[in-house]
Amino acid sequence: MNDYFEKARELKDLLNLREKENFNSLACFSHLAQRRHKEKFTENEYRQAFSADADRILHSLAFTRFIDKTQVFSLINNDHLTHRVLHVQLVSRIGRTIGRYLGLNEDLIEAASLGHDIGHAPFGHDGERFLSRLTREHGADFFHHNLQSIQCLDRIEKKGKGWNLSLQTMDAIICHNGEVHSKKLFPETDRTFKDFDLLTVKMKKKNACNESPMTLEGCVVRMADTISYIGRDMEDAIRLGLVKRQDIPEICKQVLGQTNGTIVFNLVTDLISNSLNQPFIGFSNEISFALKKLKAFNYKHIYKNPVIKKHLSSIEDIFRFLFKKYLTALEKEDEQSLVFSDFLNGMSPRYRKNHSSPEIVRDYISGMTDSYFIRQAPDYLKPASIENV
Repeated sequence: MNDYFEKARELKDLLNLREKENFNSLACFSHLAQRRHKEKFTENEYRQAFSADADRILHSLAFTRFIDKTQVFSLINNDHLTHRVLHVQLVSRIGRTIGRYLGLNEDLIEAASLGHDIGHAPFGHDGERFLSRLTREHGADFFHHNLQSIQCLDRIEKKGKGWNLSLQTMDAIICHNGEVHSKKLFPETDRTFKDFDLLTVKMKKKNACNESPMTLEGCVVRMADTISYIGRDMEDAIRLGLVKRQDIPEICKQVLGQTNGTIVFNLVTDLISNSLNQPFIGFSNEISFALKKLKAFNYKHIYKNPVIKKHLSSIEDIFRFLFKKYLTALEKEDEQSLVFSDFLNGMSPRYRKNHSSPEIVRDYISGMTDSYFIRQAPDYLKPASIENV
């Protein structure tokens, strides 16, 4: 075994040397990764820190549930629509491409990309809004999926023990915000775990979050999030007949293109060329303007389209019903309830001690897949699938 540890350290030293020789001087080097709890084993294995983070996220139970989490379109019978599990892979792929050309740490980009949406509630941003309303009503602060991603990975997974991810990975996760338009992002460097903890407390009190990551890699993930969904959501909407390709604003077609592949290529190319050897990650003026226009188009014609929102009143009713049901079960110590048997069973005493009943209900509901969520609802609230939009 000692021979194995020696060989593993040699391999890791070789990888660290490669980073020193090939990375941008502003990159986040793997040996700088910080963990809240020291781990003896990881010091003697061949994987670098952010590579281990990516593996931990990929093997988490929450990642497994991505297969049935809404991206944009829910309850629509079409097998070719994007789900959350594909979205995070697209973010990872696009982010790593950008990182490779900029000389950044691809392992950190991959880890944050895979984990950035793990805290999403059932039914995407609509579910996030419904759950946030309920948590606020019960004194549990705002619900933000990026913060919930850390709650899940750091305090719920492994029966409350968490995965002990690195500070840089968790920071990139909570600071991603692909919905906010950013022309240029500068990293907020030198953040510590104390700063990180204070930041999360601050973000819980806010209706909207727009904090900058501490690394260039985190900035890349935030930009890649936007790049991965903007054209893909448009293609899904065209497939469903919600919009037509000719409806895309002319400036967007001229500058970005009118297909997802062309849009991704032009955005990635522009981002790389404008960020090479710079202390920021950013777009050119022309590309940034066209991207902002395309976002506005998507919000008006896709995300706010009443045609795909017809089931939302029943979904919100289910959120309210389940929140009350599980909260009552906790207050009555009803151990026959699923919140006990399915969620709290085997959970560390520390988790129960450090979380209020509304926070426990929040954690349980937010981790549900769409179909599991619907199965918990009474029949009179269950929405029907949409055959045609």
